[in-house]
Amino acid sequence: MTGSSDARTAELGKRLAAVRRRLDAAVEAAHRPAGSCQLLVVTKFFPADDVRRLLQLGERAFGESREPEAGRKVAEVLRDWESPEPGDVPVFDMIGSVQSKKARSVARWARAVHSVDRPKVVDALDRAAVAALDEGERADPLGILLQVSLDGDPQRGGVVEEDLPALADRVVEADSLRLRGLMVIAPLDGEPGHWMAEAARIHEAFRGRFDAAVELSAGMSGDMEEAVAAGSTCVRVGTAIMGDRPLISQ
Repeated sequence: MTGSSDARTAELGKRLAAVRRRLDAAVEAAHRPAGSCQLLVVTKFFPADDVRRLLQLGERAFGESREPEAGRKVAEVLRDWESPEPGDVPVFDMIGSVQSKKARSVARWARAVHSVDRPKVVDALDRAAVAALDEGERADPLGILLQVSLDGDPQRGGVVEEDLPALADRVVEADSLRLRGLMVIAPLDGEPGHWMAEAARIHEAFRGRFDAAVELSAGMSGDMEEAVAAGSTCVRVGTAIMGDRPLISQ
């Protein structure tokens, strides 16, 4: 890549390095083992070329939230991907709301879905993952993280704490799905530290019943440090790395 492309790679590299420093510092400050919190680079709205640049910079885990944009982008990136190392393959998670009618396409490319909050979506993803496994479009069951509503606002998505066990049971009963944990988005009102502490409390209680649900997907560009301090195992960072979203979606 040359010219403006090289400039974009340099910009992404600078932003990525700054976020990596923040994440490492947060993990150290929380007295957690190095590498105990994954960085998921959120590339929604950005073109496949940006994902390729991030691959050159060493990133391998990405988050998408819109289908069919995501499916097209993932297919384009994987088609061109070459690595000398066996098993060195980029992974993509679905972090946005999933419509039942789009579950089939999501199951083709997603390592995991972070935003499951309804039985209807669980059932649709189960059927979709069964078909994807049968047709060789994926090799492993689809990972599921249940989105928790911390403030009960239905407009922001998520399931309230008391309804988590029933929804989790539905996932556990599905052979093509694997319950991996919980996902939270801190409400806009209130201190991030308060909401992340609440997320940690809910996750700890949840693991008392579902011990395999070890993951807590929490924290974004503005509240990464608070999330890591509360035990997040995955931060989803877009703007701090990618910059402002393009005016026209690619």
